[in-house]
Amino acid sequence: MSPRPHKKRKARRILATAAGLATVGALVAALPAMAGQDKGHGHQKPSTVDVQLLSFNDLHGNLEAPAGSAGTVTEKQADGTTKAIPAGGIEYLATSLRNARKGNAYSVTAAGGDMVGASPLLSGLFHDEPTIEALNKIDLDVTTVGNHEFDEGAVELARLQNGGCHPTEGCYEKGKKFKGADFPYLAANVTSEKTGKPILKPYTVWKKNGVKIGFIGVTLEGTPNIVTAAGVKGLKFHDEIETVNKYAQELDRQGVKSIVALIHEGGAPASTAYNYDCDSPGAGDGISGPITEIAKGITSKVDALVTGHTHAAYVCTIPDPSGKPRLVTSASSFGKLYTDTTLTYDRRTNDIVRTSVESANHIVSREQPKAPDMTSLIGRWNKLAAPIANAPQGFISADINGRGATTPESPLGDVIADAQLAGTAPADKGGAQIAFMNPGGIRSDLVYKASGSEGDGVVTYGEAFTVQPFTNMMNVVDLTGAQVITALQQQVSGSNEASPKILQVSKGLTYTLDMTKTGAARVVTDSVKLDGAAIDPAKTYRVAMNEFLGGGGDGFPVLGQGKNKLVGPSDLDLFNAYLAANSTAQAPLAPPAADRITILK
Repeated sequence: MSPRPHKKRKARRILATAAGLATVGALVAALPAMAGQDKGHGHQKPSTVDVQLLSFNDLHGNLEAPAGSAGTVTEKQADGTTKAIPAGGIEYLATSLRNARKGNAYSVTAAGGDMVGASPLLSGLFHDEPTIEALNKIDLDVTTVGNHEFDEGAVELARLQNGGCHPTEGCYEKGKKFKGADFPYLAANVTSEKTGKPILKPYTVWKKNGVKIGFIGVTLEGTPNIVTAAGVKGLKFHDEIETVNKYAQELDRQGVKSIVALIHEGGAPASTAYNYDCDSPGAGDGISGPITEIAKGITSKVDALVTGHTHAAYVCTIPDPSGKPRLVTSASSFGKLYTDTTLTYDRRTNDIVRTSVESANHIVSREQPKAPDMTSLIGRWNKLAAPIANAPQGFISADINGRGATTPESPLGDVIADAQLAGTAPADKGGAQIAFMNPGGIRSDLVYKASGSEGDGVVTYGEAFTVQPFTNMMNVVDLTGAQVITALQQQVSGSNEASPKILQVSKGLTYTLDMTKTGAARVVTDSVKLDGAAIDPAKTYRVAMNEFLGGGGDGFPVLGQGKNKLVGPSDLDLFNAYLAANSTAQAPLAPPAADRITILK
């Protein structure tokens, strides 16, 4: 049962002590007026108040406007066609959020994780201190952790929260010590193996003028499968539903009845258009993926879910366990969208009036003014990064799409796999015959248009870093032909069956995927060939991959079974070396055909 609001408790105390009123009946008659009075002001306080919830997710340290297809959102037009609109960049996100807050007495800003990690050079080079500084300046109130917050481990995550200069690289600016995040990072379902307790706060309560909203933050339970083993060492990741329900109950006992869950897990809407109606024909009918089951399982004490991870855009209502509609949102990625949600808060119950919740995603347009403080921040850090960032690495003749490719095999994926093969093929470098690249490790496109003063077609170190920001070390291992085939089957089976992860493969390796079939049968086994010869299940092959895949990450346990491992240079070093060796201003690298995998539908 909900506790009575503060004003009614005050009224009961007046009832117990007042001598000036002749009868208890007169006092009871006066209670409603007393309960409605604003303390010390004597005017009627409304029983409900609208709270603005602004949210975004998966920023990934994109302070500068992301380039190419990574920097556009798809908008559905009235005639049914779609239009690509340039969007994103912290200068514009800051302006959008500040403008959105105007006229809203109650406004809270929350994020759905992956604020940092897999970041472009401007942030990544400085261990994401620039992004935390920017988020402080745009008045972020709270975020959950995402899987990428663990890229550099729990100790580094704690430093981002609490401040202090980097343990090995020190302070980046003379006389300035990194202050850490002004906002709480929440990690309700991430516990220490030693203590069994959450490594960061599990929840926080936002308060203003008697309004209280609790925020619980979780990342996906499967984080260890998509982060290097070193990043999650000593940590346990727990079920999202059980964790949120546990802390919702705890908040409820504290009298916090309005609760928002920040969940770094998401879904896939039926359309990529940000303004697609995913409640058509019925509530939640237009979205699929992990978040749908999570949303259905989370207690009805939670009033809204801000999600992320899939980089999708949606505003849906998915029924809670009691059958009531409940808001589930995601705002794409890289600061290209923000979600503006109105939560109607009932002061009498301290809860959200679900039937009054309204929400929509909005484009972070690049046609609006830039926020001057963000421009200054970017300029300051760019000056520090410039000697490294602007160094040319190679030349391209046109855009080479990776993240922005519309096919499972991407042109940039082929280039990266070829770079890894070239760097590890020499006998003294590992003797690799095949290279595999995980698609999630390709974070952007190589864009022909100049990003600065380097000139069109020039690939700078900063641009190469944006494509491959993890700096994973290369592994070369022995795998049997049977294990190679199993790896290809694991792309479309097991944990990857519902959402396939298609490995990018080096030149010479070809095969057919028959997507009309299910599970491992989708790989046409006798089509798997290396340089035109069928892969021999009994033969041993030397296979190169980054250390993430080498640890069995992304649902490829067979790749973690390799033997005779040789550790080589970083994937970024090999990528840059390949660009230097295979392109000149006169003979730039052209986008490959991306025809190594034949897909039957």
